[in-house]
Amino acid sequence: MPTCRHLHSRSILVCVLAVLCGCILAVPTRAQQQQEPEDPEDDKQIGFWLEQGISTGLSPNTSFDIEFHERFDEGGSNLYEYFVQGGVAFRLRPWLTLIPIYRYLRYPSNPRIAYENRLQLNLTVSTSRGPWKPILRTLIEGRFPDDRPASARFRFRPGVEYTLPLRTAWRPTVVLNNEFFLVPGNNPFANGGSSYTQNRFQVGVRLPISAAFSIRPYYMLQSVNLPAGWDTNEIVGIALALKIQRRLAVAP
Repeated sequence: MPTCRHLHSRSILVCVLAVLCGCILAVPTRAQQQQEPEDPEDDKQIGFWLEQGISTGLSPNTSFDIEFHERFDEGGSNLYEYFVQGGVAFRLRPWLTLIPIYRYLRYPSNPRIAYENRLQLNLTVSTSRGPWKPILRTLIEGRFPDDRPASARFRFRPGVEYTLPLRTAWRPTVVLNNEFFLVPGNNPFANGGSSYTQNRFQVGVRLPISAAFSIRPYYMLQSVNLPAGWDTNEIVGIALALKIQRRLAVAP
């Protein structure tokens, strides 16, 4: 009879293989002849992003995570993108987390692309050094828009978190990171001719309200590599995070 550990490892392997196969299938083999539209996730002018994340424990080392995102641009007046994503987080080591994710996006104001499906594999490595916490997130992403060929993308986000040494029950944490977007092979969206297609620099402060709830206001510079050159826009965002506490049975 297989043990619980073997079943757990097998479930992780199945999830990882499913996402990786989807991302590999998303790599196009031939360039498209039709005119390429601009990537619909490009923010315009000053943007305003909202994020709501909910996490609930499934076992001592796994949790189910779901997120809702709404993104406004043109001074916060235009809802150009919203999406929901969910996945199971596997904490394989104290310093390593793996999350297979499915994301469904809608582009309500885009005349050419209405929706997009994505398969993602999140690999996050982190360590703590006193109040400092260096973090490296790698996101392997397969994109499946409604009227464009599928494509793959790699996203690397090194960063650091610093917990302020305040004498309070819940101490604020400064969050700083920079994310690099690389598209291997053909890109079905208009770009500046390089595999380096986008960059996001972000700084924010995570404010714990309780042990289960926090709010993180942040400021971001989003730069997109377009045929006419790099286009950089400012974004102000608010991220809410809720952890649903559950009593989990510990295996003897």
